Amino acid sequence: MIELYNHLASYMHDVFIVQFDGWVALGFVAQAFFTMRFVVQWIASERARKSVMPVAFWFFSIGGGALLFIYALYRKDPVFIAGQGLGLLVYIRNVYFIVVNGRQVSATS
Repeated sequence: MIELYNHLASYMHDVFIVQFDGWVALGFVAQAFFTMRFVVQWIASERARKSVMPVAFWFFSIGGGALLFIYALYRKDPVFIAGQGLGLLVYIRNVYFIVVNGRQVSATS
């Protein structure tokens, strides 16, 4: 059991201390942006007592998605690059629709 703990402690030290650099910091900031989109959607839905998709959701999606895309390019991860790249197209297209059609605050699910 102690050996398992030592391996786990060593792994966590390598991942969160040794490998920590500016790119990892960017990845954490990007993930925070990406997470905020769910927070604003949850708060808006709770206030409305129905499913609501605020415009801020799409802006946090673009910000977090763009930063995660840059991070994925740096890490040279093809799965992450494809996922974030395609997601960005969807987020940008939704903002385009909001701008063209006027502010669309909510959608009922």
